[in-house]
Parts: sequence; structure tokens; C-alpha cells
Amino acid sequence: MSDHASYGFTTTILHNDRQQEIEHGSPHKPVHTSVTFGYKDARDLAAVFQGKQSGYRYGRQGNPTVSALEDKISKMEGGASSICFSTGMAAIGALFQALLREGDQIISSAFLFGNTSSLLQTISNQGVAVAYVDATDVSNVEAAITRSTRMVFVETIANPRTQIADLKKIGSLCRERGILFVVDNTMTSPYLFQPKKVGAGLVINSLTKSIAGHGNVLGGAITDTGLFDWAAYPNIADNFRKQASPQQGMAQIRAKALRDFGASLAPDAAHQIAVGAETIALRLERECANALALAQMLDADPRVAVVHYPGLVSHPQHALASDLFRAYGALFSFELRADIDCFDFLNRLKLAINATHLGDTRTLIIPVAHTIFFEMGAERRAAMGIADSLIRVSVGIEDTQDLLQDFSAALSE
Repeated sequence: MSDHASYGFTTTILHNDRQQEIEHGSPHKPVHTSVTFGYKDARDLAAVFQGKQSGYRYGRQGNPTVSALEDKISKMEGGASSICFSTGMAAIGALFQALLREGDQIISSAFLFGNTSSLLQTISNQGVAVAYVDATDVSNVEAAITRSTRMVFVETIANPRTQIADLKKIGSLCRERGILFVVDNTMTSPYLFQPKKVGAGLVINSLTKSIAGHGNVLGGAITDTGLFDWAAYPNIADNFRKQASPQQGMAQIRAKALRDFGASLAPDAAHQIAVGAETIALRLERECANALALAQMLDADPRVAVVHYPGLVSHPQHALASDLFRAYGALFSFELRADIDCFDFLNRLKLAINATHLGDTRTLIIPVAHTIFFEMGAERRAAMGIADSLIRVSVGIEDTQDLLQDFSAALSE
């Protein structure tokens, strides 16, 4: 395989582990459960600790099974290197923990996953200024930049209202100003979009979602695209400045977030994620096609007040999504007509499961304001455009006609 100059997305994922020698001819990297790693020569152990040679020291900081997954994620994102974490939120927390200091500012999209918004509130209480902006317009990002701005953080498609950040223009702005551009790619995944193409320096993925894909394992990842100049980033500690500038950021993240913070991915979870990732293209093709068909059906139904899905021509960023993404994603949200009780509707569904989570093979549905965004409060929800009647759907791989019939029947009763 290595003799071939370039393979497609799925072929690369399927055969990536075999690019390194694996015992007994296994096509997968085996699960290495050891917490510690021994060396015959104590000098080799010291050299690994000092960063003079490659190797493993302790399971919290690295593991062969996790390393194989990290290499796979890097290939998926077209990146230089990746670090895996115990959850997607651990990856985001690690990013802030390792790279931000008191007095810094982060500019964030106002349209965020609820837990990410909560985390930003936590770091703002610790002395990091957070400027929330409508990132669908780059001018709002530019207006918020100050001398203390260290990074701009956006999601590709906002959860749950599906707003799309002005990714290309924000990437160009960050490159001009020397600001780290961080893109959470969870809602699109590396199959639908690679943020490196719009100038992102770091990419976040919740591996729990579309990459693992089956709702049975937690994980997260940060990928360095190789585009950001870490030599110009002011918060790199002196001991990491000794490394070549392209490695400084990830070296600090690995030390501060895995060695010190301990948000490590377990090897058995890494193996599950790696196996799940092999079918991401197949799953997302079906999920995105189902989502478009279901969104179009609901959009045409008079009992539905509004549907928020980038695949609809009526979506404010439809043209942008068409330009950026391979498909429009497997998540959308909608609001029923005011006289229809959303809970009664949800309870009439037979296939869609009343549950949180995204990127599963099964269709999941949830009343947003009453559950995952309830803690945020009515004022913040209103600012994000989240109505009390908003329903979020993560569309699975069921037969399309079965899904359409399920939702149609629930509307008709």
C-alpha cells in the first residue's frame, strides 16, 4: 500500500494501521492495556523522558493503541499530529487549560454546544475574557479582536440551530492577525469537511459522535494542522520552546492536558473508535441523505413552523454550506406549530429515540430548551435563537421511507 502515492478517505483509514508493522499480520493495532513500559537499557528510558528519542513512559501520556488512533485522526483531518482524550469536552478543556492564561481573550461563536458554553463561563470566572460574537459574519469577529486575543473558536455547524460560521473569511482574518483559529469539526466530521482548508490551526473532534458512530464509546481529539506558527504564540512555556516550533503547541498540550490534567483516552476505547471510524463514510452518506429527505418533508408540512437545516435552500447559510461541505450533515432542528404540544409529538414517534447524543446509527430526538439547554436559562437561549418548542434531530441510518413514515404518522395523530 505504501507504494501508492495517494488513496481515498476510506481506503486510507482502513489500511492505516498496517503502515506500521503489527505482530501476527493483524490489520488492526492490538489493544495494549499496559500502564507502564519497560526498557532494557536505563539510558533509553532517560532519553524517552527527556524527549531525545521516541517511546512510551506511562499510559496517561501515551499508549501504542491510542497512538495508532491519533495517527488515523491526523490522516482523516490532513493534519500534522493529533492527541486523543477521554471525551470531546476533555479535548476542549485541555485546549483552554494548556494554551490560555489569565488576562487573555478568546473570541467565540455565540452559537455553541451547551457544555462548551458552560466551560467558557468557567474560564471567564478564572480571568480569561470571552467575547461571544455572531460568527456567521466575519466583521463581528474582527470587531472583537484586542491586543490580548489569543484564539478564535467556532463550530462548523452550530448545535442545535445549524448556523454556519464564515469559516473561510475568519481563517483569512486569523492568518493576517497571527491569531490561533480553532474549529470544532464534530458536527461535520473530517469526512464532510477538513477545517485545514479554511486555515484552522487546531481542529477539535468529539470522537464519540460520527467518527466512532455507534453510541458505545467516549473520546475526543485535537489535531494540529501544521498551519499555525507556534513560535509567535506567547503562552508557550520555555521548556517547550526547546522543541522545533511546529511541535511546540502539541508538546505543551500533551504535557499540560495529559500528564498534568489526566484526561487520557483508554486503549480499549481507542480500539473501539478506530474500528468505528472505518465506516464513517458509509454511515454519513446514509445519515445525510436521510436528514435531507426528512428535513424537506417537515419543511413542506403546514404543521411545522420552521426547519433549521443547511440543506434547505431557505437556510441563511445554504450557499456557504454547499461551497464548504461534502454534504449538509445529519443534524437539524425544527419547531412545530404553536398549537401542537412537542412532548405529545415526541411520544408518538416509534423509531426516533427520545435521547441526547449525536452521530449515532439510530435517529435520536430531544426537546432542546427543556433538556440540554435548560441550565443555560431563558435569556441565553433567546440570544442563541433557541425557542421553547425547538426539537433537535440526529438522523441515523434507518431506511429512509421508514423514517419519513414515522414522523408523518406522529404529526398526523
